[in-house]
Amino acid sequence: MEYNELYDIATSKIKEHIKSIHGIINPMIMISNAYPGVWLEHVYDAVIYGDLFSDYSIAINTINTFIDLQNDKGAYPCFIKDIEGPGYSQIQECVSFITLGLYVYNKTHDMKLINKLYQSGKRYIDFIYKYRMTRGMGLPEAFVGYDTGHDNSARLDSYKYSGCYRVNGERISSDILPDKAYIAVDMSSNLYGNLSSLSRIAEILGIEEDKEKYYMMAEEVKKNIFKYLYDKETDFFYDLDSDNHFIYVKSSQIFHLFQEHVIVDKDMIDNIYHKYLMNKNEFNSSYPIPAVSLSDKSRDSHKMPNSWGYYSQALIALRCNLWMDSYGFKREYDNILSKWMEGFKRNYNSNPFSQELDPTTGESSGASLMYSSAILLYILAYKRLN
Repeated sequence: MEYNELYDIATSKIKEHIKSIHGIINPMIMISNAYPGVWLEHVYDAVIYGDLFSDYSIAINTINTFIDLQNDKGAYPCFIKDIEGPGYSQIQECVSFITLGLYVYNKTHDMKLINKLYQSGKRYIDFIYKYRMTRGMGLPEAFVGYDTGHDNSARLDSYKYSGCYRVNGERISSDILPDKAYIAVDMSSNLYGNLSSLSRIAEILGIEEDKEKYYMMAEEVKKNIFKYLYDKETDFFYDLDSDNHFIYVKSSQIFHLFQEHVIVDKDMIDNIYHKYLMNKNEFNSSYPIPAVSLSDKSRDSHKMPNSWGYYSQALIALRCNLWMDSYGFKREYDNILSKWMEGFKRNYNSNPFSQELDPTTGESSGASLMYSSAILLYILAYKRLN
């Protein structure tokens, strides 16, 4: 099969994923049969679909739907399933939701959307500060592993609930602390991104007091990220366990600091670039970027389907579109996209558009076939490199 033939298949398949569910009239992008429905971490799928096809209607539908289903405490649903409907058992945001909404506004100038997002975003920030900062450290907390979306990663091994919080089989609401709270790099980065975007929205709407308020809150979060999560000895950022000890797993969560534009210091950018991003013993694998560094000793014991403790994930490569170009890494991103195109092509007959590839061999695990983020990643790569 040629690359152009696979591109035609990809563009056809992603349009088949656009459906209406759970009585919601406006269509959204479904994830896959393995993950039925729409998930908060996949809102970016709808946004990048808008970029690729010059049609942001699906993104507007998706953002509006998550806002409409925000609960009375201010939490967004972590997922919306066809039969089950919305769920609120974890955060699982993964890309700052308010930032994505602001991006779509900048593309469409939809004033109804930005006003709605602003009011909703303020409620969401209040939710995080009220329910998700129990330790008084000024950073949001992960209660369960699924809060991060990094299923089967060693960074979650010490969690009592490495998945979601269940009692007698029932999911427990995301505002209830199981017993211990962890500080996660990616969740902290997302809060910074949300606050920064809320400040910019306030500026657009001419609300100067809130512009300053949310800017200062974002700066405080950034300060706390460097205070609590940065290890100077290794030039890396780690999660903090319930006893304030680093969880020494070199996870791709470090790139959320770039994704949400937390890191701006040139020396730090250069250090992470050379030590980690472009180091063939760390994250510059044959099929980049692995969810955990190649040097991390936890990898071998976490090799299983749907593993953010071993495989390179299509979601990681897709989210690189949020930051690599703006940090001056266009050539590096082109290389990543080229590797993923080759991997998708090689695995198509056995495991079409699976969510993950082995970082050294390029073999698919077979997890989540016809995965929306994988399909969109191929379309992005094909359009960009051709």
